[in-house]
Amino acid sequence: MMSENQDHAELAEVFNEDEERVNWHDETLWWVRQKRDKAAHQIPEWELLRETASQIKNNVLSNLDNYLVQFEAQAKVNGVTVHWAADAEEHNQIVLSLLTKHGINRMVKSKSMLTEECHLNDYLSKHGVEVIDSDLGERIVQLADEPPSHIVLPCIHKKKEEIGELFHKHLGTPKGNSDPQFLTETARQHLRETFLTRKAALTGVNFAIAETGEFVVCTNEGNADMGAHLANIHIASMGIEKIIPQRKHLSVFLRLLTRSATGQPITTYSSHFKKPRAGQEMHVILVDNQRTVQLGRKDFRNSLKCIRCAACMNTCPVYRRSGGHSYHTAIAGPIGSILAPNLDMRKFADLPFASTLCGSCSNVCPVKIDIHQQLYKWRQVLVKEGYVGTTKKIGMQAMTLTLSSPGFFKTAGKIGRLVMRYAPFAVSNQLNPWYKQREMPVPPKESFGEWYAKNRNNGK
Repeated sequence: MMSENQDHAELAEVFNEDEERVNWHDETLWWVRQKRDKAAHQIPEWELLRETASQIKNNVLSNLDNYLVQFEAQAKVNGVTVHWAADAEEHNQIVLSLLTKHGINRMVKSKSMLTEECHLNDYLSKHGVEVIDSDLGERIVQLADEPPSHIVLPCIHKKKEEIGELFHKHLGTPKGNSDPQFLTETARQHLRETFLTRKAALTGVNFAIAETGEFVVCTNEGNADMGAHLANIHIASMGIEKIIPQRKHLSVFLRLLTRSATGQPITTYSSHFKKPRAGQEMHVILVDNQRTVQLGRKDFRNSLKCIRCAACMNTCPVYRRSGGHSYHTAIAGPIGSILAPNLDMRKFADLPFASTLCGSCSNVCPVKIDIHQQLYKWRQVLVKEGYVGTTKKIGMQAMTLTLSSPGFFKTAGKIGRLVMRYAPFAVSNQLNPWYKQREMPVPPKESFGEWYAKNRNNGK
């Protein structure tokens, strides 16, 4: 388990101790990114879809209160019970109260990053409720007693041999058997009993439609459907930003979501839930948990457009080579580094700095969130609010002085070149974080300014 006192750089250093794993993790996620590119290039109107989705989400964020009230009214007409949760604690209490009311102490759950954000599993476990995650990747990390490292591919950090050992330990498979088809069938048989015996099922919500009061859950395994259709109680946990205005808008997002996530045309299952079947209860919990605070932050409100495709993670050079757990928050990667400081600036002050600001994340975002620009803006906010360490603060002040003064800049450049030329050990050592993973460049003999001053008239 990771320490709350560790930051991204320290946790990434732990991940980087296994160079072979780092290279494999990097290459695998880049392969997923390439699949995304191929899928996107097959759609002539791809950029129009992105722009349309972005504008729909702009409309949602500007009218969020009205759409939520409309959704609640329509859902109630459909026979769905709607709950409002101000924060994670209230969300967890509502789930527990529904289970307690019916004397249920075992629940099956499909993928829901919101419940990871709320730490629902730990909460229910402390109150005597067993939760089984039915998504295969989620079940694997649950058996490993780890959080997901990726919002779409939760166990992408694990190799098949490690999964084989987990299944041997917890599910009794033969030791040393790491055949993916065998392990998948084992999980299928293991989870079948769970689906048949659990009286309560919890799902996430990918999209909720204000016009009709229905919600859509996208999966590739069908586990959300198995849980929800066999249970007496279906609980859907939903962040309030998941609203879209009308059913006709759904096609825009479904065409973007899975192509951006895994390069598929669409998820295997796009399940619409509108009303409970006869004898079943259906509950939707609308969760704020600081989302309205983010909505009020002018520079960061666009982050609420996120549809959780993870395209930004798959393309991010920092995420690919540092691993999801190094972000020490439910949603890792570039988008998580924007969302997490909204929840707790002090705890997650390190995350906006875990980026090269290359802009690749913004380029692939299906709803055109200006991710790299928001990361840069968070850095400014965190420095001004005093949430960065003393070393970084002094470094930023020194760079401000240097870059704002031509004289200081020229002098610092000369000193730097001399030090790197005649005393490279002063720079190339373990005290320099940049040097830990890189070779320092050969220092130039002169600055560009000096070269230009000597050669500016050569063209005449």
